[in-house]
Amino acid sequence: MRAFITVVFLLCAAPVGSVQAAESRLATTGMIRVEAAGRVIEGMPLAWDAEAVHLLGRDGQLSSFDPTKATDFRRTAARFQPYSVSELRARLLRELGDGYDVSGTTHYLIAHPRGRRDQWAGRFEDLYRAFVYYFSVRGFRIEEPPFPLIGVVCRDRKEFERLAAARGIKATSDAVGLYDLKTNRILVFDAATSDSGDDWRRNAATVVHEATHQMAFNTGIHNRYCPPPLWVAEGLATMFEATGVHDARGHGSQADRVNRVRLREYRAMLGDKHDGRLPAELTASDRFFAKSPVAAYAKAWAMTFYLMETQPDRFARYLELTASHPPLTNYPPERRLNDFTSVFGDNWRLFDAQLGRFVDGLK
Repeated sequence: MRAFITVVFLLCAAPVGSVQAAESRLATTGMIRVEAAGRVIEGMPLAWDAEAVHLLGRDGQLSSFDPTKATDFRRTAARFQPYSVSELRARLLRELGDGYDVSGTTHYLIAHPRGRRDQWAGRFEDLYRAFVYYFSVRGFRIEEPPFPLIGVVCRDRKEFERLAAARGIKATSDAVGLYDLKTNRILVFDAATSDSGDDWRRNAATVVHEATHQMAFNTGIHNRYCPPPLWVAEGLATMFEATGVHDARGHGSQADRVNRVRLREYRAMLGDKHDGRLPAELTASDRFFAKSPVAAYAKAWAMTFYLMETQPDRFARYLELTASHPPLTNYPPERRLNDFTSVFGDNWRLFDAQLGRFVDGLK
């Protein structure tokens, strides 16, 4: 009991409040250091109760511990201090072992197999620039990531599956990449057998999809500590799969921005269903993604692309609402629905009909 009381005292001495969108208050929030269950954890408390304290680590990872089992706890700084780039690089190399090098760019640290020419760091940096440009020219406010964005390029599929499993994620047989919200890292499988880049182009949609998740959760578009409805996160990621979105150079038409795969799926599965029920269901709950994933992703893409193409100012306001909730709090259906209807109105049938006409007109 004494351990819990002491930890609570430390937390109350340095309240965090609401972490909204990205880590806009990190610089003014203190850090604590604890040892719990054999682990030493140092970071900024995001939320806590009698059963768990949730921390944002100095490396950007999320962790939690039981306050009743904490020892050697103390406040280490009055301000949150992320690890420096050199510290993060050293920690990555220790974690992954001698078989890896780490390459850096302005916004990324990419761990990749030693001895292989790194192509990934530049690719991710190019995606980041395209992401910022896309949102900036449409009036969205983009925040600078508080940490370097970390990616791990695995030697082969076996290692990709092993590292994914270590994070509690079962990689599907066709997966070439994933973004882990807890560690804030991208994990990809380097399938290339030469420097030709053919595999990168063939697998670009998947890599871009996962990279978009990481960028959105680190630039204020989404709230990593209280994620938006799944259709919002997946709709944005599927939208960026299109070449005209993630690489607008020479691809400036709306037709270039259309995700052809999702459009075909939408027309095949949902083209005649515009009664308003599915947009409301996707906004209130994420269950439809488990029930009918292909249709859910297609509808998420269509809703996102429609709003970005026709109502970017209102969509920006909606994204700000979904990113404004306190960290690690419940986002119940009624609040999810209210966030949407406060911006777009509550006539779901009209919204869905307008969406259907927009999609019907896509070339």
